[in-house]
Amino acid sequence: MKELNVNRAEFIRSAASSKQFIRSPIPRAAFAGRSNVGKSSVINRLLNRRQFARVGATPGKTVHVNYFLIDEKLYFVDLPGYGFAKVSQAEKERWAALMEEFFQDGESFDCGVLIVDARHKPTADDVRMAEYFMRSGKEFVAVANKVDKLKKSEIEGNLKLIRETLGLPEQTPLIPFSAEKGQGRDELLRQLLMRV
Repeated sequence: MKELNVNRAEFIRSAASSKQFIRSPIPRAAFAGRSNVGKSSVINRLLNRRQFARVGATPGKTVHVNYFLIDEKLYFVDLPGYGFAKVSQAEKERWAALMEEFFQDGESFDCGVLIVDARHKPTADDVRMAEYFMRSGKEFVAVANKVDKLKKSEIEGNLKLIRETLGLPEQTPLIPFSAEKGQGRDELLRQLLMRV
């Protein structure tokens, strides 16, 4: 895909079970990340919108698989955040089952975006999500968000640690990103469009 008019974006559906996953000839890019990593903010930055994907003051607002159709050419699929959300064990288990179904279903997405925090070593949950993407056989891009909170001298070392901890294949891009400042936005869009 060569270009995408990000101003043409609409919310389509929240899927609470695999029966509601969208199967479509239109490619789907799945966004995954920890509850407080700024996943909705990354999506909003890509679309140049403030509140398109809901940004919650409390981590864990995305409890379903949310589908946004961009320019009638590409779905952004916002997956439930994992990790920090203060929810019941039963709810966490429901999320885990939904993610299991999503990744086991070979038709549920076409490429992925894994968002991690540029400031910290990836968590065990981040590593598990990277493994989900790698096992799916679909291409994905890793995004190190909140890079604006780092000193310039820290960036390279942190990116190296993230790549090593996640076990990213050489061909998987790791993009330094700032949802707040816009750094990395054009590169992430470019990488996404190359993969769909």
